[in-house]
Amino acid sequence: MFGGNPSVSRRIYEVSREVIQFYRATRPLAAALERLIEGDVCNVDPEVGNHLRDVRDHVLRVKEQIEAFRELLSSIVVVNLTLVSVNQNEEVKNLTQASMAQNDQVKKISAWAAILAVPTIFTGIYGMNFTYMPELTWKAGYPLLLALIVLITILLHRGLKRAGWL
Repeated sequence: MFGGNPSVSRRIYEVSREVIQFYRATRPLAAALERLIEGDVCNVDPEVGNHLRDVRDHVLRVKEQIEAFRELLSSIVVVNLTLVSVNQNEEVKNLTQASMAQNDQVKKISAWAAILAVPTIFTGIYGMNFTYMPELTWKAGYPLLLALIVLITILLHRGLKRAGWL
């Protein structure tokens, strides 16, 4: 039971049902014996009355034991369900931590993809061989484009690093 095994709850429930059935079977006996002892139903020999009192005392003790068993089983069910809940919480916590680790990896991959997208976009546009692009005729057009690519890539890298993605 203290292992937190969920199947134990089923067995505890079955035992609880047996105790309840036993309680239902013994509950009316005390009242019936009381009526016999008092002579309400019929006249009882004093010797038989002594035996009936003894039986009634046994029945009362059994009822007390049954009630104690019911309380104990109820407490056991609560403890078992608590242990099962604790185990489930630990599993969810572990899964959450694993998910967070995966989330960090996804962030890193996304950040690197964003960094690599900048040079890819610029080289893709300039690789289309347009005729009417003003910077193609500039002497500093090519070095300016390379500097712009490097600058944007560095700024993007720093920004993503500050944000905790890298």
